[in-house]
Amino acid sequence: MRKELISANQLFAMIILFEMGTALVVPIGLESGHAVWISILLALPGGVLLYLIYSYLYQQYPNMIISGYTQRILGRFLGWPLSLLYIPIFMYNGSRNLREAGDLLIASSYDQTPIFIINAMMITAVIYVLNKGLEVFSRTAEIYLLIILGMGLICCFVVIAAGLVEFENLFPIHAKDWRDALTSAYPSIWTFPYGELVCFTTILPHINKFRVAQRTGIAAIILSGLLLSFTHAIEISVLGTNIYARATFPLFTTITLVNLANFIQRLDALVILTLIIGVFFKMTIYCYAAMTVTADLFKVKDARKLAVPIGIVVLFSSFISAENYPIHLDEGKVFMKYILTYMCAAVPILLFIVHYIRKCLGLLR
Repeated sequence: MRKELISANQLFAMIILFEMGTALVVPIGLESGHAVWISILLALPGGVLLYLIYSYLYQQYPNMIISGYTQRILGRFLGWPLSLLYIPIFMYNGSRNLREAGDLLIASSYDQTPIFIINAMMITAVIYVLNKGLEVFSRTAEIYLLIILGMGLICCFVVIAAGLVEFENLFPIHAKDWRDALTSAYPSIWTFPYGELVCFTTILPHINKFRVAQRTGIAAIILSGLLLSFTHAIEISVLGTNIYARATFPLFTTITLVNLANFIQRLDALVILTLIIGVFFKMTIYCYAAMTVTADLFKVKDARKLAVPIGIVVLFSSFISAENYPIHLDEGKVFMKYILTYMCAAVPILLFIVHYIRKCLGLLR
């Protein structure tokens, strides 16, 4: 089967859409209060460092995904079961994104529609694009990145023009605020959304010019981090710390307050569309990562055959994993603290250290 190739621009678009995803809409870094926008910036260097580790391992093993070089570095006895853990983690995170999109749609517009129907329609689109292949998906990302940026500019303009921004909600920043921001940045924001880029260890081998993968990824991470920081700063400046912390979807709450000259109102459809697009791309990348790791570990020649079973597992996991949204959030905190941090950061760092030591000692074959 022909190896699918993607360009640097397509990688750039996918990383930005993946990073924005749900992080653009849901509240993050609540421990830092009104300094959450600083927390995002403080976690940015850590996110770049993680990506440098991912890209280094990719350059050392250009034809392997993470499950492949994990077995090569640690040996099959340790590497195979460790790689196997990534499959449920990728699928669970994909199901969480699907759940968040479904809950926003129900809360905003489709309160009489069962969440199963909404999620089933979204996962159907994911399965369809996965069957079309990575090249088709990456070209789609280029188009939708422009749409997302355009809608973001419109939303920011109308919020500022409507006079909703109050900068006193962002300042002053005291020494305690900096400490809280740093505590919130590591490991919370460092893991979500930056650490989730571990999914791209399954995509990097498809770059047609692997030498540009590193600088392209770094540029995309920096831009997405700046956009996330700016967006959450706008949300806090409009809502204040208390409402931001209590709001299920702060961006949606912010945009519903817009009333420009009693003419421009009800722009919440833009936020809903932004979340649907972001969740679609983020969930698709998670499902793709689960597909490729499964195919690599179990020697499936065509990973596309796994799109339907993995999509079905993600669908049912999205609405049976938690009874309601508050429980969903609590589960997410535990999952991120005790599982995601280790699989996204600790394991790749361990692989990097072991590989580097073996390389220095001349033990690599």
